[in-house]
This record gives sequence, C-alpha cells and structure tokens, in this order.
Amino acid sequence: MSDVPPSHPRYASLLTREKVVEGVERGITGLNGLIAQGRGEALDYLIGEKTTPPAEEAERAAAAMLLLAERPVLSVNGNAAALVPEEMVLLANKIGAPLEVNIFYRTEERVKKIADLLRSLGAEMVYGENPDALIPGLDHARAKAARCGIYDADVVFVPLEDGDRCEALVRMGKRVITVDLNPLSRTARTSTVTIVDNVVRALPNLISLVDEMAGQDESDLGSILEGYENRSVLKRSVEEMISHLSGQFSSLDD
Repeated sequence: MSDVPPSHPRYASLLTREKVVEGVERGITGLNGLIAQGRGEALDYLIGEKTTPPAEEAERAAAAMLLLAERPVLSVNGNAAALVPEEMVLLANKIGAPLEVNIFYRTEERVKKIADLLRSLGAEMVYGENPDALIPGLDHARAKAARCGIYDADVVFVPLEDGDRCEALVRMGKRVITVDLNPLSRTARTSTVTIVDNVVRALPNLISLVDEMAGQDESDLGSILEGYENRSVLKRSVEEMISHLSGQFSSLDD
C-alpha cells in the first residue's frame, strides 16, 4: 500500500484505490476494474461516503434473505476479490454458503488466482474454475456457472454486478442481492434487494447483521422481507444524494 498516513482526509478512499491497483498488479482484477472503481467512488461522494438509512434497511433485508435461503451463493468478481475478500469468505462461512468466482473479462488464470485467494483466506467451498452449466439468455462468458453453485442457488449475493447477468438470474427465478452505488442502474432496478452503499462498508455491516439476526425466528426474518420494498429504497437513496448535494451547496454560501 501507499505511504498515505491515516490522518489524511481522503485516507479511506485512497486506501480503497490502492487495493484495486494491487489487485490489477496481482492479476486478480482486470484493468477495467479501475474504471468501475472510479465510477463507484464518484457516486459514493454523492451520498457523503457513509451508509445511509435506506442502505441500512436494504442491508437488514439482505441479511434476513441470506439467513432464510436454502441454497445461498456468494458471487465474487475481480473488484470484490481486491476490496473485500476476507469479508466475503467470513460471510460465506457464517451462513454456510459457497463462493463462486465469476468475472466479466474471464481468463482461466484470473479465475484460479481469485479462487486460490479465497481458499487461502479460509473459504470452505469455492466454485467457478470448472463451470458445468450456462445461465440462459447470456451470450457472454459470464453465462458460465457451476450447477452446484449459482445455477442451483435460490438466493445469489452478487456485489458489483453487471445488469444483463442480474436480469438473467432474476429471470431464472432467483432472488438477487446486489451492492451498487448507482440507484438508477439496471442492476439496482432489477435486483430483489439493492444495497446502495460502498462494498467496503456494506460487507462488514452485513456480517454484523447476520451475527445479530442469526437467532431470530424465521417468521421474524420473513416479516422483515415482507415489509421491504426495493423501489422505495432506491427512491430514498436518490433523495439522500439530492439532500447531501443540497447541503454541500448551502455550505458554499456560508
């Protein structure tokens, strides 16, 4: 990592950038992941680089959905492997779910490196190196999936997902949880639960909520999902951005 001191006002953001750069250098993250990271960072500015109330609601619904799932699977791409690999492994182990590597610009070398990284961090089940099924409706390499993983899952957690694959998973009848800082994206609008938050905040929040909610009755967890409305959460997320920007402009007048 860089020599930026923790006291630097942009320390957290700069550290995140460095992790993605390191991911590229290690062959885990594709060069296009740098573009995706920059776009996400710009959107994070709009919500004040904090977890908002609608994001908290979505994270609670996501935790309930993962705990109620019969066959949950966590999907890992290059940016997630660079930014939150330990957290992805910890969450998977807590809910007894496999991890599956799926990357947009697929090379078998990158898939193996990500899978090996996850195993080195304690992952108990990792799929993706030998896909044996195709997600219907996708012509890209991202159609490849493991039958005992994403293909047969009832709930798929896919942080930093692309829209066409999200739509394809929903068409298969799966409930999809995404982390997307753009509440207007196709992914955000298609998902069952969209967490409009930075993935480096969302994963620790999810882990804490899973720990907190693990002992609750299934009926209580079901009530959380029954009261959740993703479109409302997305609308409120946009309102949070507008409110934050209005406050920033007001401070310029002082």
